[in-house]
Order: sequence, then structure tokens, then C-alpha cells
Amino acid sequence: MELLSDRHSPWALLPDCSPQDQHLREMAVLAPELVHGSNIFQVLRSLRIVGKGVEEVDEGLLQLQQLEELILSTNQISRITSANLPRTLKVLELCCNVVADLQDLCAQPPPELQHLGLGYNRLCGPSEDKYLTAAFWPNLVSLDLSFNNFTDLLGLVSQLSSLQKLRILLLQGNPLALIPTYRGFLVDSLPRLSILDDIHIGPEERHQFQGLARQPELIRSEAQVVVSIGEIKGVPDPSTRQQLEVGSEAPVITYSYCVTYKFVEGEEIEDEVTKIHQRPVAATLDVDSSVQDTRETKCQQEPAAMEDPKAHSVKVFVTPGKPWADTIDCSYRKEHTAKDLVGLKSYLACGTIVSVMEEKVLSWPVDADPEENTVTKGKARQGLQKDSAKVPVPRDKQKKKEKPCELRSNPPIRRTLGTQRVTLETLLATEDLVATVCDFGILITEQLLQPPSLEEKERKKGKGKSKKPKAESQSSWKTAASTKGKRKTKDSAELEEGRGLQLVPLTVQFQMQLVRWPSAAGTQSQESTAAAVGKAQ
Repeated sequence: MELLSDRHSPWALLPDCSPQDQHLREMAVLAPELVHGSNIFQVLRSLRIVGKGVEEVDEGLLQLQQLEELILSTNQISRITSANLPRTLKVLELCCNVVADLQDLCAQPPPELQHLGLGYNRLCGPSEDKYLTAAFWPNLVSLDLSFNNFTDLLGLVSQLSSLQKLRILLLQGNPLALIPTYRGFLVDSLPRLSILDDIHIGPEERHQFQGLARQPELIRSEAQVVVSIGEIKGVPDPSTRQQLEVGSEAPVITYSYCVTYKFVEGEEIEDEVTKIHQRPVAATLDVDSSVQDTRETKCQQEPAAMEDPKAHSVKVFVTPGKPWADTIDCSYRKEHTAKDLVGLKSYLACGTIVSVMEEKVLSWPVDADPEENTVTKGKARQGLQKDSAKVPVPRDKQKKKEKPCELRSNPPIRRTLGTQRVTLETLLATEDLVATVCDFGILITEQLLQPPSLEEKERKKGKGKSKKPKAESQSSWKTAASTKGKRKTKDSAELEEGRGLQLVPLTVQFQMQLVRWPSAAGTQSQESTAAAVGKAQ
């Protein structure tokens, strides 16, 4: 016995050992014949086999005649026969298996069972709802049905109401838990319940939901989700790029920026649907193939992280385009109604993909076509000379004849500045809000470190005049090249000398809220939502 109590002994008990473990060690010393051979079966009261690949529970378990607790979590059990379970069983834990049918379990269930754990399995109603009544489990106190596929809230509650001793219930992670009135309806329908989804039910909450059980018309099989997108920060200034790309006939270039995200909805047009397991850079937007995505390398290195376990139909939503600024305020808010609760659960489990897009539009004067411009300008000059020779036209009248310059826009060129997956799995549990700041990492852009001063420009101009004819031939080569749109002016050459690399962090505020009505904690105000985003940032 001293070897069991001395902490330096190899037979010493672990600090967190169970009372049964201590009892068996002492019995092996004081009465070893009681734990020898098959006699051990008469002593064991708890059996825990976790993550051992168990697929079936056979009749050999009946030898444990005193067994009260059986834990078989994280195995491969698809169905369990109640005839092979000891009648003395009080706790049966089958979490994280592949149980899809309760018929065999309810054939001869243990009459004294107080806890039944069926979380993270493949149960779905209403075919399994009928097995969750007092006729099968008269003494059940705790029931775990979390993260299955129950969808019928009214049907399930009507069956659970017969469990008079039920005090603890877990239903989070089921599609029905996404219904706005889910918690309030359960709290009012099961007055004896003390804990729902690991949250204690207090008197104030019960009073708030009073009478909701008598309004089943409020239970609609749909969920409401609100997506909000705030500020974009760290977008490189596009005007710097325009200075670095000066040409002979520079167009009017406009830039706009938007955020895209993916969301699943119950009723969608097939043409607007894409698959979330596709590469996020592709989406449904036209991306400029000449532009390298800044996150492409990371996506190639981590393909598994960007793949979904189950592909499901989603739709790409785009915020309105905003012009460039140091801080671009999207001020975007959209309410989604999802009628496919099973699809919404799968979507939240996989998460969404958020991207920041840049749209570049080149606009040219209508008469600025390179081929037609030289001909039309020459004819116009000849006509003006002839007209001026005949009748002189006052300058005021010439100004009146001038029309505002009309622009012809090319198709927009879009590119992805950053892409990131946002985890939404907490919305399947007890959380109602996911507020985060997506950090897309560092964007490497070409910037001007030090623009050339006026003195440097004058100095270079003086050097250019004193150069030999060879230098003039080089300048004439640039002029010839400009006809093809490839000429770089002296100013652009000077800008190149100040060209460098600047590291810019790109971030965007994103949040998704699952609407609860009525909410026990009250609807979260805009101030508290902004505080949550600030905390995430």
C-alpha cells in the first residue's frame, strides 16, 4: 500500500486518477483474487474506449454486470444494439461516431439511463424524433443531440416534452438551431429545462420568452443573416502607378475598389451560382490575367486549407465600387434569408471567402483612335487653313463651336488584391456574431521614394543639350517607339530613378450576424458591433 501512496514509486497513482482506478489498485494489493481473470468484470463500473476504431458493440459487454458508464466517443459505430448493453447502464456516450439510426438502440434500452450522448453524428429528423420520448428513456436527465441534422423544431419539441426528468439539452449545431426563435421557443416549451446549449436558463430569460410556445406560427424554417463590411485600409495609391506609366496618348484612368464575399441562399438562379470549392481568385469576376495575385503563392502552398470538405452552391456578392482613399469606407450592409437550413449549416461550417477587388477603366476621347486620328487631324487642319483663308472666324465663335470631350471607355480590368477565408463555425454554436478584420498580408507595389527636384530636372536638361549626336539618335529612337505606344518621356525616366518598393498592409472589416428573435441578451446595437470590430482589429 505504501508503494501506491509514495509519489516516487513506479506504482504511484496519478494525481488526476479516478476513484475507481484507486479502488482497483488497492484491491489488487489487498485481495488480488477478486481482480484475477473474469472476476474483473464484476468490479468495473466505468469503461472508456475513445478513438480506437470500434465499429460494433457485441454481447461480450454483458459480462460487465456492474457497468454504469460506457464512453465510446470518436469511433466508427454506425448502429448499436441495445440488447448488448448492460441493464445497469446510467451513462452512454456515443459522441463523434456515424450513428444514423436509433431503432436498434431503442429496442431494449437500459431503463436507468440518465445521460445519452449522440452529438456529432448523422441523425436527422423527423424519422428519428419518435425515438426521443419517455417511452424509451423514462429517467433521462441529460440529452446531447448537438451537431446533427435535425430540421423540424416543432416536431422535435413535441417529442422531447414527454421527458419529464430532462434538465440538460444540447441542440446547437443543428440546422433548426439557426431559426431566429429557436432558443425562445425551446425555453418556453420545456419549462423543466435548466441548461440549454451549455447556457443556464434564468428566471429573467424564462419570463421574457413566456407565451412564445403558444405561437407556433412564428416558427419558420428559415434563417436570417446580416453581413456588414466596413473600412478597407492599405490600398496602394493608383496615381503613383499612373505617373510610372506615362505614355504619348495617356488615357483617363479611373480606379474603383470593392469587396466580394460568398453566401449560400435557399432560392437562387442557377446561372448566378458558383461553387465555393473553386479557387477564390476566379469567383464570377473577370480577373486581369496579366496581373499576378498577391496571394496566389500562398494559395498554391496551402491548397488543402482553401478546399471545402463538401461543395455546395453559393452566390458571389459584391459591394458598390468606391474611389481610392487612404481609408475606403464601404458602409455595406445586406440582410440574407436562407431557406435551406442544411445548406446554411454546411456553409457556416466551411466558412466564407472574402476578397478585395480593384477595377481599372481606361477612357479615351472618341476621336483619339491611333489610326484614324492622324488622318482626321490632317484633314481638319487643311480645312481650317482653307476656311481661314476665305473668311476669318472670330475666336469667340470658335470657342462656341467646341464641344465637350466625349470619352469612350474600354471594358473594365479587374484584379484581386487579396483573398482570405473567414471562419464562421462559431455561429453554429452559441455565438451570434463573427466580427473580424481580414488581414491580406503585405502588398508589394511600386512607389516613388523621392520624386526628382526641379534643380535635378534643370541639371539633366543642361546635360542633354551638351550631349553628342549619338544621344540625339537615342532620343529619336524613343520618338519612333512612341508611335507604338511604348515611348517613355524624360519625366518618366526621371521617375524611374525614384522608383522603389513600399510594403503596404491590406485589411478590411468584415462581420456576419445571425439574427435571433427575441434575443435573451437583447439585440446588439451598432455601437457594440463597432466595438467588437475594433476589438478584433
